Amino acid sequence: MSLRRVPAVLAVAVLVASCTTQEPQPAPSTPVPAPTTSASPTPDPKALEKFTGQKLAWGSCTPFADSQSAKRAFADKAYDCAKLTVPLDYLKPDGETIAIGVLRHKAKKADQRIGSLVVNPGGPGGSGVAAAARIAKSPPAATLAGRFDVVGFDPRGVGTSEPKLVCLTDPERDADRAEDSESDMTSGGVAKQLADAKAYSAKCAERTKHGQEMLANIGTRDVVRDLDVLRATLGDEKLTYLGYSYGTQIGTAYAEAYPDKVRALLLDGAIDPELDTAESLVTQMAGFQNTFAEFGKWCAARTDCALGRQADAMTKAFQDLVQPLITKPVPAANRELSFEDAITGTSAALYSQDAWKFLNDGFAELKRGSGKTLVALADNYYGREPDGRYEGIIDVYFAVRCVDSTRITDRRVIEGAHERMLQGAPFLAGGTPDMSELDICSVWPVPATSEVHKPDIEGLPQPLIISTTNDPATPYASGVNLAKDLKGALLTFEGAQHTVFLDGNECVDKAGFAYLIDGDLPAPGTRCT
Repeated sequence: MSLRRVPAVLAVAVLVASCTTQEPQPAPSTPVPAPTTSASPTPDPKALEKFTGQKLAWGSCTPFADSQSAKRAFADKAYDCAKLTVPLDYLKPDGETIAIGVLRHKAKKADQRIGSLVVNPGGPGGSGVAAAARIAKSPPAATLAGRFDVVGFDPRGVGTSEPKLVCLTDPERDADRAEDSESDMTSGGVAKQLADAKAYSAKCAERTKHGQEMLANIGTRDVVRDLDVLRATLGDEKLTYLGYSYGTQIGTAYAEAYPDKVRALLLDGAIDPELDTAESLVTQMAGFQNTFAEFGKWCAARTDCALGRQADAMTKAFQDLVQPLITKPVPAANRELSFEDAITGTSAALYSQDAWKFLNDGFAELKRGSGKTLVALADNYYGREPDGRYEGIIDVYFAVRCVDSTRITDRRVIEGAHERMLQGAPFLAGGTPDMSELDICSVWPVPATSEVHKPDIEGLPQPLIISTTNDPATPYASGVNLAKDLKGALLTFEGAQHTVFLDGNECVDKAGFAYLIDGDLPAPGTRCT
């Protein structure tokens, strides 16, 4: 049914880039619309005391691993893990409960420990458990790992949390990626898309424990409630939080719900708090085009550029290369490269300049009739393991977005937004920036629990927002706007990538350390290169 065509979906931050292996290693990303506010009643704190007062049973992280790479990472005895019990529905604290997976790396300098640093890498659907494990051992984060317990949690429905959201089987996801049905914009084609969307949401409810009740309580509103229970059980009077991409949405929503419980918020790769679904995607596609242009300049300067030596002709060269895949996929080892996967792999590689070499290699390979590298890039984005298993990040994305944002049901609005997206991102022409991005939620089986709005928070300590000038997934202006709305400090990074903190840039990292450790904010107008 081809639920999506380009990475206009996930906002998983690039935490630690790697270019030392044969296979491409970018971390995929892209955002959901704006931070949201809850429209439901506030839970009774007294009734939640049995959750906020629980003692976490810390132990080995090995049982948490569900892949070979995770088993290797979690075997390190420096990590310990636990399951946090929270209500499925916070307005029914005596009802069903669910479990949130948590990983901790204790501060190396116990005598200088400040508290916990809770991290979220984005998504929706990104694993905070995996992110904390990476951050705690990455060289750029050594200063933080000395002073903080680095803590990650898997939001409800994700990874090590239980129950895990399940919509499509692994073979169904492979089949979805191979289908280009969204190219059919006839009345019959549109009707099929909506029918497929209904069938997809029905599978989410049928295949996930607690069904529609889980879908109704999986959004950011409930994630921040879980985060506050976690804060309490960690023994922290106030929260110190590091959020990337969609993680900035979690941080903003937490600040709105619990402003008096915030110690520090560092938000990198911000989502604009005032853009609705359509405007968010239109803006984002323009961001992808800008970064594709930066890639084109980089590529044109190389003698081996697969798209030629003219930077201003890159869009046409790319189109000429990938459009034949619509009707004739090419071999990719024991699989095939579809047009959709070529678009997805290309867009995913734009998140980090460290992946641009792999992207150029993939284009050169495609010219020779093979799609292996571009499929690998798309696999990385989708969270597909070498054995064919999927992490489930795409399913969580839709489930969260469909309860987090105002739904679009007017087809004219959808078509108008689609036209504007292609105008802003001509390198995607011939495909479609996923019409279902704008209408799948119109047939979702549970109502929205939050709505897009401008944050208005009193008593919040000044947060630090980092925004990158050529960020494809969360354009620079989004960070500027969020800093204004939260009355926070803005740190500008001049570069072409998605998120930058703890990526090894000394200027950015030094400013982030000063803020998280001592509460010192950079001077207004500070820029890093």
